[in-house]
Amino acid sequence: MKLQLAIDLHGIPELVELSKTIHDTVDIIEVGTPVLMLEGLHSVSALHKVLPTAKILADTKIVDGASLETQYAIDAGADIVTVLAVADDKTIQDCIETAHKNNKEVLVDLINVDNIAQRAQQIDAMGADYISVHTASDVQSEGRNPLNDLKIIKNVVKNAKISCAGGINFTTIEAIKSLNPDVVIIGSAICSHEDPKFAAKKYSAIIKEG
Repeated sequence: MKLQLAIDLHGIPELVELSKTIHDTVDIIEVGTPVLMLEGLHSVSALHKVLPTAKILADTKIVDGASLETQYAIDAGADIVTVLAVADDKTIQDCIETAHKNNKEVLVDLINVDNIAQRAQQIDAMGADYISVHTASDVQSEGRNPLNDLKIIKNVVKNAKISCAGGINFTTIEAIKSLNPDVVIIGSAICSHEDPKFAAKKYSAIIKEG
């Protein structure tokens, strides 16, 4: 089980500084969609330049123009690119094909998909590297979390790795861990902690202990 740190609410200087502090504690560093909206793919390039061996996910949430946008992200230094499961099949296939040509990976995000079991099976057959259940930040205040969705796709995904995101914290981490996703994605619970490296180490210890 791997730990992915989602960095969402920072510009390039803060992104780079936090990543330098914490990169040896996490397995994947995610340049979140808000950072990409604010700073563009320069944020990925800046991070890759400082930490060339770190595994970087660019949360591009591609929904069209997949070949071009996937290549842009890879050229900037991304190892994993994300595409939305609600996109057309051709978009997802183009994203996967372009990434694999470059020996990179694709995460398909199930955010806001109604029939996640059916869609996860379809995407699994397309050759996605990761399929992610994701409770949107806008609805987490309603008490929703990705636990039930994780239970559903664990029963249907046979090939792709499964990741899980959405308000995961010390209250929910044990329940998430019990379902054994391949990747646990944590954002604000680490980034907003008074000591992010301490929090990252604690979460890492929890998910990696037997």
